[in-house]
Amino acid sequence: MDFDDAVIEAFLEQQLKLFPEKVAETEEEAAYFLEDVCAIVCDNKNDVIEYVRDEMDASDLTDDEILGLMEVFPIPDGRYLIVEG
Repeated sequence: MDFDDAVIEAFLEQQLKLFPEKVAETEEEAAYFLEDVCAIVCDNKNDVIEYVRDEMDASDLTDDEILGLMEVFPIPDGRYLIVEG
C-alpha cells in the first residue's frame, strides 16, 4: 500500500502515543515502517470500528474506546491509520 503525505504526517506527529520512542524520523522512514508492519488506512470511523472488532478482538470496547486506542491514528482529512505495533 502506498501511504500519502497526510497519512505519513499523521503517523510522524502521533507515533509516540504507540511507541516509547520514535520509530521514524523522516517521511521515507515512516513510509517504510508503515509498509513493514502492514498498517492500514480506513476511510472513516465506521470502517475503523468494524476493522478493530473483526481483527483485534475488541468486542467488549465501545465505539469511542476503539477510536481512542493507541493503535488508531486520526488523520486530519477524516480518515484513520491503524498501526498494530
